[in-house]
Amino acid sequence: MTSHSHFFAHLFRMKLINRWPLMRNINTENVAEHSHQVALVAHMLAVIERQYFGGDLDPERVATLALFHDASEVLTGDLPTPVKYFNPQIADEYKKIEAIAEQKLLSMLPPELQSVYRDYLLGECYSPAEKLLVKAADNLCAYLKTLEEITAGNREFTIARRRLEKMLAAAQSPAVQYFLDTFVPSFALSLDEISLEQEGLL
Repeated sequence: MTSHSHFFAHLFRMKLINRWPLMRNINTENVAEHSHQVALVAHMLAVIERQYFGGDLDPERVATLALFHDASEVLTGDLPTPVKYFNPQIADEYKKIEAIAEQKLLSMLPPELQSVYRDYLLGECYSPAEKLLVKAADNLCAYLKTLEEITAGNREFTIARRRLEKMLAAAQSPAVQYFLDTFVPSFALSLDEISLEQEGLL
């Protein structure tokens, strides 16, 4: 008889963990929807790198990594960025906490499945290139969140937008720049404006 696993019962609680907890949000964002968006963007970044810049990362693998990149937050919660990076000591300690939570989540799986999911759940199993790409996708999604909030009239996200713009620029990634140039301008438009532009009326 197969013993019960609490793995998916935990993963499905990602929707209960709100991001940006210290910020006033017009639209709240949870970890589940964020992870989905990061997976979409990570997949596209890998495709862009392959198509235009000689990259060799597997888009399907990085999309899967992105789906799980914040899974440990079902155990740790989402620590706000100003707290997480308040000083190097706090950042280092939080990385240790994340690693423990990742191992705990992995241990919830049946032993025969752990070898499969180890690569997805443990940040230490990412290659350096995969880690950079998933982080870039993570930052892009955070940046898009700031644009959406600011466009809706919420100035609370102005400083976060500037910080993320600097981070994205510092990455010096051609794929990220391509994404910014090609896909991001639409986020400043309303749905009606997007429709009119598609029809050539704007």
